[in-house]
Amino acid sequence: MIQNTKQIKNALISISNTTGIIDFAKSLVSKNIKLFATSGTAKLLKKNNINVIKIAHYTQCPEIMNSRIKTLHHKIYASILAQPEKDKKIIKKNNIILMDMIIVNFYPFSTNLQNKNLIFKNAMENIDIGGPSMVRAAAKNYKNVLVIVKPKLYSFIVQEMTKNNNIITNKTKLNFATIALKYVMHYDEKIYHYFKKKNNTTSINPFQKTLPTHLTLQLIKKQDLYYGENKLEQAAWYTTDQNKNYGKLNIQQLQGKTLSYNNLLDIYSSLSCIQEFKEFTCVILKHGNPCGISTSSNNYNAYLLAYETDPISAFGGTIAFNTILDEKTTQTILEKQFLEIILAPEFTHEAKKALNKKPNLRVIQYLKNYNYSYYHIDIKSIYGDFLIQNNIQNTIKTKKWKIVSKKIPTLKEIHDAKFALKVVKHLKSNAVVFVKNKTTITIGSGQTSRIDAIKIAINKTNNSLSLKNTILASDAFFPFKDSIELISNKKISCIIQPGGSIQDKKIIHSVNQHKISMIFTKSRYFKH
Repeated sequence: MIQNTKQIKNALISISNTTGIIDFAKSLVSKNIKLFATSGTAKLLKKNNINVIKIAHYTQCPEIMNSRIKTLHHKIYASILAQPEKDKKIIKKNNIILMDMIIVNFYPFSTNLQNKNLIFKNAMENIDIGGPSMVRAAAKNYKNVLVIVKPKLYSFIVQEMTKNNNIITNKTKLNFATIALKYVMHYDEKIYHYFKKKNNTTSINPFQKTLPTHLTLQLIKKQDLYYGENKLEQAAWYTTDQNKNYGKLNIQQLQGKTLSYNNLLDIYSSLSCIQEFKEFTCVILKHGNPCGISTSSNNYNAYLLAYETDPISAFGGTIAFNTILDEKTTQTILEKQFLEIILAPEFTHEAKKALNKKPNLRVIQYLKNYNYSYYHIDIKSIYGDFLIQNNIQNTIKTKKWKIVSKKIPTLKEIHDAKFALKVVKHLKSNAVVFVKNKTTITIGSGQTSRIDAIKIAINKTNNSLSLKNTILASDAFFPFKDSIELISNKKISCIIQPGGSIQDKKIIHSVNQHKISMIFTKSRYFKH
């Protein structure tokens, strides 16, 4: 049933994107619809033998100020905003022609910004004024005016008018008005981000003390993902950057299957962890948790040592490096294990050739010097509400550390303790990690009690791997001394933890009894 019986008689066209407009305009003329257009659009239509009236002839006002003012005229907005039944006298007195349809799209602001030589003054000329104003006016008066902002919608309108004798339903008009307002919102957001960049400000400053009272996020779909957290769930990758081909997660997929939701989470976790290290380092990660990390003299050794931490968990995981990946290391990885994703800032030509033999393997290249943690704002959805936190990757400040044990850790133990903290802060809580020579020996994570995390880490060694002289790092304080008692017979040399438990005195007494050194960091690294 058609809700609106008003036929389309007059259409105003003012466009920058001319895709499909010639065929659409011809269809409108064939349906006896009178066309009005701004000078540039009118020139294009006339060139294609389409009857059109310049909008300046209707307003009796020329386009002025280097075309900055073309549609900013009261007769145009009266044509769009008029309510025929209420405004009959005004319409007649001022010779207002009612526009039943407006076809408008804006100056390509974001496209022009891709020109690196574009100066600020010229960028300002790409800000459309009249177009967004007309779209807002038409959306406000959607029952009387159809607004079209996207060429791909032309064919739908032609079909509906052909079917309904030039009548467009209110349902369609409301739908198109909604699309148009979203189009305006995206356009304004691009301009805002440009100004913000020029002004050297950020909408969310990760280093500000308080989160903003009002927060606006403009998300642009970057790509559909293979599947969500589970295969029956849909997922997509969105970015806040105005150029969706760039975004804050600045990575390039060189080969492999389409990324999934879980793949991106693993990539994010891998990058967050690998950027902690400056020397040759390999991070092996599974389901968001590092399961083996090593810093060594080269990538080959770093991978072998990281792999030995937990070969079982490494199966089907993600491997990340912080330096260029060579052929020897690549071949060894492919021979030793199955993996889903491999990341590096660069790959040698020979390494790429070796990886090409595994076409389904997702190969990701990232910017080595890109500060991924700067944009680390966490947003979680809970039944329509949102939890937002300013989750900065805390710098490890050794000056705040306090040695609380009688036994003083050696310089080597302090270096290993710092390495262990860099690992444990990326593990799901409750978490512990045992480290020796800047290599993880065993890891326990994602447990509801700290002692269970320790038990799992110890059990992973199958009693075949010595924990003697290892460093134990914990993401939060030890609530009881039972954990200390458990590890005392393993000859652990040093423990590093935040401290702050009401049981601290008992725990310090326990490590002193067992001749273990202990460092309090005063920083907790819970990760849920």
